[in-house]
Amino acid sequence: MTEQERARFDALMDDVVAELPPGIAKLLDEISVIVLDEPTAAMLADLGIAADDREALDELCGLHTGTALTERSVEHHADLPTTIHIFRRGIVALAGGWQDPNADDLVYEEIRITLLHEIGHHFGLDEEDLERLGYD
Repeated sequence: MTEQERARFDALMDDVVAELPPGIAKLLDEISVIVLDEPTAAMLADLGIAADDREALDELCGLHTGTALTERSVEHHADLPTTIHIFRRGIVALAGGWQDPNADDLVYEEIRITLLHEIGHHFGLDEEDLERLGYD
């Protein structure tokens, strides 16, 4: 991904965050959101994905790490904080690439869906719940 593409993506990410409902946006003050080109080798290994699996890299848009709010207890006081990772490569690929005349709109929508999907995991929603809500 080029610097220009990163800047374009990051500007769209900023727009998505700015347009979130106030209650959701406030939640992001408590959660780290990290934007990367693609998942690290360690993330892929944790997910059981080979580092050279190009198809998986084109499909992985986000990752929630940490303990969901619905699972927290005093026993989780030493857990690492919740982090949401957003992956540029997967989102742009899922949106159809930068060549589409509507690329900004399509990438924006994929960022929005991915961010809300990962926030859903923070609240304890599983993949079936998120699919039913349209955030798959």
